[in-house]
Amino acid sequence: MSSVAVLCVTGASPNPDPMNTCGLVRALESSRVLSRFQNQRVSNGRENQTTWSSSSCVMSCRRRRSSVVSSSLVVNPAGEMTLSSEEKVYNVVLRQAALVNKQLIRSTSPVLDDVKKPQDIIIVRPGSLSLLGAAYDRCGEVCAEYAKTFYLGTLLMTPERRKAIWAIYVWCRRTDELVDGPNASHITPMALDRWETRLEDLFRGRAFDMLDAALADTVTRYPVDIQPFRDMIEGMRMDLRKSRYNNFDDLYLYCYYVAGTVGLMSVPVMGIDPTSNATTESVYNAALALGIANQLTNILRDVGEDARRGRVYLPQDELAQAGLSDEDIFAGKVTNKWRNFMRMQLKRARMFFDEAEKGVTELDAASRWPVWASLLLYRRILDEIEANDYNNFTKRAYVGKVKKIAALPLAYAKSVLKVSS
Repeated sequence: MSSVAVLCVTGASPNPDPMNTCGLVRALESSRVLSRFQNQRVSNGRENQTTWSSSSCVMSCRRRRSSVVSSSLVVNPAGEMTLSSEEKVYNVVLRQAALVNKQLIRSTSPVLDDVKKPQDIIIVRPGSLSLLGAAYDRCGEVCAEYAKTFYLGTLLMTPERRKAIWAIYVWCRRTDELVDGPNASHITPMALDRWETRLEDLFRGRAFDMLDAALADTVTRYPVDIQPFRDMIEGMRMDLRKSRYNNFDDLYLYCYYVAGTVGLMSVPVMGIDPTSNATTESVYNAALALGIANQLTNILRDVGEDARRGRVYLPQDELAQAGLSDEDIFAGKVTNKWRNFMRMQLKRARMFFDEAEKGVTELDAASRWPVWASLLLYRRILDEIEANDYNNFTKRAYVGKVKKIAALPLAYAKSVLKVSS
């Protein structure tokens, strides 16, 4: 379903700037304003001074930023006012942050810490610990095979966090493989429904296989909510039914589903630096921004590959503003119009990377290196697209092994010194 941003309607100009009409300003401003809620700190972490409901937070923030943009609402084809994609996603962010804050409050309260609720009590069957250890080891092997640089970074984490991140990575990869793997042509919406049912069973402690068992154990040890996992599956459903995106608001939601969700899944495991003065919400915002940046980079890198599959993941309204169309993409010819269009797309992706960097520095010290390494290497893919003269039709931009190795010490230095670019 297409939608038209109110910002575009009220802020139109004779020569509209794609960066201001595509939703980027709303996305980043939403991230900045919504992260300003002040949390009262306790000795080892953060505790909310006031309990905010999702609705009151969103309404308060909407009033605050009314002077910056016209509205965070969009108008659908029926003329109805609805929340923008950024606002919908932020409701999920608030929920994830609340779970982390709740756990921190419990961990600092002797009364709450001494009394375990029934669901907190885990019954260990004979032999199950060795099987669980094997399940985590297998997750580590998969991560090492398909995400070598990230895997090396996880080795600096504590053993518990490392295993949990492996389990999350493997579930995400398996989910992505449903629509992008060798059996993708046989995947139906019903198959994704079954995968979601299996996810719900997993969160209830009923694992289907050893890889599920690792994640089932992880979600009992960390305040990980099921919603980002469900949302990732929804992103797979979008891939089955949708091959065009009318505007950036539509594309933003897709990017959240397939990549931003990973950040929300991971923050509870990676942890936030106990000495950080940042709000939990702002750290989640940064994790979300990194996922969006990574997916935008994937899209810009794979334009030609996606076109050969009949897919165009670029906002249709921005293509039209640049004097381009799907036919130009299928033709695969690099023109000045295409170069100018790509410069704007790269600029947007880099702005999301900039937002992400602010949160990486607030993560627990042992978790920063793999995130910094991933961020720096993915960001360099944008540089390679430029080096290829914006030919992402027939040339695949990638970071060579030498550049990857060179990036690791820089990522480590940033993680130790706790600085952003």
